[in-house]
Amino acid sequence: MARNFIEIEDVPKGYENRVKQNLSFKTGNFVWRCRFTTALDPETITSENLYVESETGQRMATKFTYNDSTMEIELEPLEPYAKDTDYFLHITSKVRSRGGQHLKEPIRFKFRL
Repeated sequence: MARNFIEIEDVPKGYENRVKQNLSFKTGNFVWRCRFTTALDPETITSENLYVESETGQRMATKFTYNDSTMEIELEPLEPYAKDTDYFLHITSKVRSRGGQHLKEPIRFKFRL
């Protein structure tokens, strides 16, 4: 039986209770939603600061949207993920709040389809 969902394989320490999956998004084009506790500087939401890469280091083409009212970034792949392949969602410390604060450390989630 084929899997139609992702498996989050590695969550950075301290984020275990913050990573949640919504079953309606478990497809080959899984959309990541990253919610922050403060409004972000939209100029820092770039493909250099937020990206998905494959286990071989190949960056995926993605589309970003930022909702200021919910303080949420949606990261949508423009190509489907390959099955049985590890991927990494990266959020670098260059992402900043509107007040100019950077993330304390970069975040990396490992997942697999």
